[in-house]
Amino acid sequence: MLLAVFLVITALFVVLGIIFASGKGANLIAGYNTASHEEKAQTNEKKLLKAMSVLMFVLAGCFLVSASSELFHIKLLIWIGQALFVVVLIAGLVYLNTGNRFKK
Repeated sequence: MLLAVFLVITALFVVLGIIFASGKGANLIAGYNTASHEEKAQTNEKKLLKAMSVLMFVLAGCFLVSASSELFHIKLLIWIGQALFVVVLIAGLVYLNTGNRFKK
């Protein structure tokens, strides 16, 4: 049962990664969708979507590590996968929100 949950969550992250990689779905990014038209005009949307797609694919990989715990019957892999998820998520959010990387 836990394997199915992890695989569904992984599939959701992969689908989001594909949407972002295709250059669509900017309205799904929190903060960007509520930005004013002036702020959106100053943002390189293509670079932002590429970075978000990479983040989604890496987060999907973290859930695959957790899912592999059910396949190999190693409970430690659940905790490793979830710890990786938290670390990648925090690092990704810091990367995305600092340094004005996506300004034109």
